[in-house]
Amino acid sequence: MKWNADLYDQKHAFVYQFGENVLELLDAKAGEHILDIGCGTGYLTQQLHELGVIVKGTDYSPEMIAQAKEKHSEVLFEVANASNFNEQGQYDAVFSNAALHWVKDHDGMMDSVYKSLKPGGRFVAEMGGKGNVEKIIAATKKVLEQHGYHKQAQTQIWYFPSLGEYTSRLEAHGLRVTFAIHFDRKTPLQDGDQGVTKWIKMFGSPYFEGVPENELQQMLAEITTLLEPDYNENGQWFADYKRLRFVAVKEA
Repeated sequence: MKWNADLYDQKHAFVYQFGENVLELLDAKAGEHILDIGCGTGYLTQQLHELGVIVKGTDYSPEMIAQAKEKHSEVLFEVANASNFNEQGQYDAVFSNAALHWVKDHDGMMDSVYKSLKPGGRFVAEMGGKGNVEKIIAATKKVLEQHGYHKQAQTQIWYFPSLGEYTSRLEAHGLRVTFAIHFDRKTPLQDGDQGVTKWIKMFGSPYFEGVPENELQQMLAEITTLLEPDYNENGQWFADYKRLRFVAVKEA
């Protein structure tokens, strides 16, 4: 998937704005070594840098990393695979906001995180949890099926686990979960009835591989119509976000 880093910053700033609450949970201290996985365009990584943290931001998207380097030239960024990195015992904490649900190999990721942490180091993250944007997914798959795109309707883009499922996986990789919560957080979409289209184009484009542009616009309009009763609150549209937030510690 190729990311539009400019559109991400301009129309989907809620991703990192909500992430500032996760930074409070991280409770970073000056001088700590912290890795930010799935850093996007680097806004929260920069926040950590300003706290005096020795921080590195990584992302699988070259487009995101290029933008991060341009906007925050004093911070270290690099393209990396969250499921396969080797930084033995270097970090006091690993942090991630709104990225882990994109990871394909969670066992590889957890193994890499565990190895990268110092004894007593913490893994602090927020990601999509079970039921996240389920109304968008259901409407998209319904419209794809109606238009005969049965293969695309079976596309699995994200992994949205339950609290029990994910904390058990963390524990299986040697991380003791000290805090975990699965909560609803309806999230505002910009630009009224165009918000759904812009959200899908930003995050859900793999559903529409092979769909001609003229038909795509019609399908996005149909998806928006299906979602309007649930999403439109007096002109302000909200997506049905459900988030999973946790702290897990590598015991010595």
